[in-house]
Parts: sequence; structure tokens; C-alpha cells
Amino acid sequence: MTFEEVLPQIKKGAKAVRTGWSGFELYIELRDEIGTSDGTFLQVTPYFLIKTSDEGYSMFSPTPCDVLATDWKIVTTD
Repeated sequence: MTFEEVLPQIKKGAKAVRTGWSGFELYIELRDEIGTSDGTFLQVTPYFLIKTSDEGYSMFSPTPCDVLATDWKIVTTD
């Protein structure tokens, strides 16, 4: 799948990954809120997070290689 094909699904809540990545990266997802230390959630400009196998979540910005890649796939998580 191309990034253009996977993006509408990510916008609907799907999680996606590139098969060309090392396997350390589990998926990316789109978020539009952040949690505060008191448990409140604030609406923010949408942003990507990437879930990794050992570090939790990190910010994600697609590189030109990611945008032009054709190895994107939707993943399911439990």
C-alpha cells in the first residue's frame, strides 16, 4: 500500500506500519489529544505517534522515503 492509500484509514483510527522497517516499530497512529498530569485530555492539532517494541511511544514525522514507499500495511492490535 502507498502512504496515500493508508492515510485515509489512519485518519479513521487504523494503525499502520511499513514492512520495510526493522520490526522494532510496531505501528503509527494519529492522535488529536494529549493527557495532562491531572488526567484531563486536551484537544490539539493532530499528530502522529509511533509505538515501538521497547520504548513506548515517540513522535513520528514521515520522511520522504516513508511518503513514497509502497510497503505500508494496516495492523491490528489487542
